Parts: sequence; C-alpha cells; structure tokens
Amino acid sequence: MDHGAERRGRGQATACGRLLLVDPPAAIEALARGARTDAETDVAEGRKIRAVKQSYDAIVVWREDRIGSRAVFDYIVKRLEPGGTLRAVVALKKVQGVATPAAHRLELSDLVKAFTPAGLK
Repeated sequence: MDHGAERRGRGQATACGRLLLVDPPAAIEALARGARTDAETDVAEGRKIRAVKQSYDAIVVWREDRIGSRAVFDYIVKRLEPGGTLRAVVALKKVQGVATPAAHRLELSDLVKAFTPAGLK
C-alpha cells in the first residue's frame, strides 16, 4: 500500500531513508540491516508500537494475528512520511505452528478496512 499517487518499486525499501520494521522475522531483520548499512533501520514490536515517535519513509509490518492489528495499523499510518511506502505482510494460510487459529488470521479485507480511511490503496 502506498501513501500518495506514485507507486514505488518492490526494492524501494532498501533505497529509502528511514525504514521501520514491525514484528519482522529475525532473518528479515538481519537481511534489512545488512543491505542498509548507510541508512537508518529501526525495529519495533507491534505490542509496543506506541513507543515509536519518529516518522519513516518506509514501514514494513508483519502480522498474522487479527487481534490487535487494527491498533497497530492505525498507529503506523501516523508514523508514515507523506509520500512514504507502507507494506503489510500477512500469511495467506498457516505455515507453521499452532499460535493463530484460522478465525483470527488477517485477510485482505482487514487491510482495506484499516488503510482506506488514510487514503492508502
């Protein structure tokens, strides 16, 4: 989902100034930090997202569980710079473990409902 009219390329997160990763897997965090040695990369937990006070050029959020997601989405939209890029990564199906029952998994309709009021598409 992009903020503003201009769509950005898939590799844009590595070229942006300030990047926020929300609940990333450890391997993705290490990859992002390694690829962005000259730019700022911050990591936040979704349950502690209100501690984030800065604005970012790009935000990538990983969410599987629907519970608490709306609060996280509402807050990260406020932390996105005008013209910035927001990417939400959600699981389409259960890939491992038993932590999230299917009834609580995020779906595309949840993302549309969360981001449409902020003008994101």
